[in-house]
Amino acid sequence: MNNEMVFIGIAIVIGLVSIVLAFVAIHNEKLSVAIIAAGVVSLFASVLYLLMAAPDVAMTEASIGSGLSTLIFFYVLNKINKTKNNA
Repeated sequence: MNNEMVFIGIAIVIGLVSIVLAFVAIHNEKLSVAIIAAGVVSLFASVLYLLMAAPDVAMTEASIGSGLSTLIFFYVLNKINKTKNNA
């Protein structure tokens, strides 16, 4: 009973923080901050999957959703900035 309450509390906190970070990702002017916020939301989602006893989904979300997608977004942002500087 106590462990369930701890997991529920952690899930609620992670969910609320994810919602706040999602709003940061949507409404922020700086693209780099928005990319990092979206990556952290994905990382928190992987923690929630782990709490729900889905380690395979958690590993996939952490590696692809949080890691690879964030790297691709920063790569594209870097390419865009280089193109703007050359023009």
